[in-house]
Amino acid sequence: MGETVRAAVQVGPRRIEIREFPRPKIGPDDGLLRVEANGICGSDVEVFKGHMGGDRRAPMVPGHEPLGIVEEIGERAAERWGVRVGDRVALEVIVPCRSCHDCLTGRYQSCRNRRYAHGVTGVDVAPSLWGGLAEHLYLTPGAVLHKIDKRLPAEVAVMFNPLGAGVRWAVHLGGAGLGDTVLVLGAGQRGIAAVIAARAAGAGTIIVTGLASDAHKLELAREFGADHTIVVGPDGVDDPVERVREITDGAMADVVLELTPMAAEPVSHALLAARHGGCVVLAGLKGGAEIPLRTDLIIQRALNVRGAFGVDARGYADAIAIIESGRFPLERMHTHSFGLDDTALAMETLAGDVPDAGAVHVSVHPHG
Repeated sequence: MGETVRAAVQVGPRRIEIREFPRPKIGPDDGLLRVEANGICGSDVEVFKGHMGGDRRAPMVPGHEPLGIVEEIGERAAERWGVRVGDRVALEVIVPCRSCHDCLTGRYQSCRNRRYAHGVTGVDVAPSLWGGLAEHLYLTPGAVLHKIDKRLPAEVAVMFNPLGAGVRWAVHLGGAGLGDTVLVLGAGQRGIAAVIAARAAGAGTIIVTGLASDAHKLELAREFGADHTIVVGPDGVDDPVERVREITDGAMADVVLELTPMAAEPVSHALLAARHGGCVVLAGLKGGAEIPLRTDLIIQRALNVRGAFGVDARGYADAIAIIESGRFPLERMHTHSFGLDDTALAMETLAGDVPDAGAVHVSVHPHG
């Protein structure tokens, strides 16, 4: 058992260093996770580029989608979490206090006492290993764990986070159900995950938009259940709303998910494409930019507009159930695996900075 742990540390925009940290000492209330894989998502990329405040938190160990094997665990922690050494678990991003009013009434994502979060806590906070881009991750007493089948390939099991987002955003927040028309603006991994979730919930018609450069993603969306895909932008249609009108014969979409990163126009498209009384879920981060909002449109169309803040326990549990069911060929969504030393390349690959990479789902496997 080594006395040090290797980790990828973001020290500034587009700057990743491999460092070694002391292996944490584990007591009765905490534990240590041997990281099998950590998924990379669009927000990781934006932090890596310096667009979303990563420089304010650096140096830090990124990685908020960690999957791994419990290697050490204290007696009280094992009882509290219901896990033991050798179990495979997925970790939630947020570490709530579990004691405040918000936590005790089921709103733990709103916990005002939380001091840590996986993938965004600085290395100056002992014991430094808070992110999944490391050989081991410290399991602090308040961490939220979900057991997952060890027989699944790690690159599939680690999709618990994007698929959890698809489930929560499309079904739990959007309300997608039997026969509904669901429009997904954005064909990234979470857009495809939303297609899977909507199809599992019984949606009638699923429409996905993307750029011409997203052709491989749109093809995957169709494979996972999208009925229509729309190419937008210079090489596609100028008005995706009108195309939705044509597809639905004027009825428009019951549920619209706006998942595009750093783009303002799709927000207006989302509002215009929803039916009267429909639901619009906003989940595409814009880097703090102020987006003009047509409030009259929301009022006159009686729209239900909801902001999507990450994934909660219900979303993770339902996503893990879908993964474990084997109903969908999720391995088709995984395109790239990297070792810890190539963490920066993993970020660049998902960002589209590597020519012809065709990335959809990317993960880092710290032990090779």
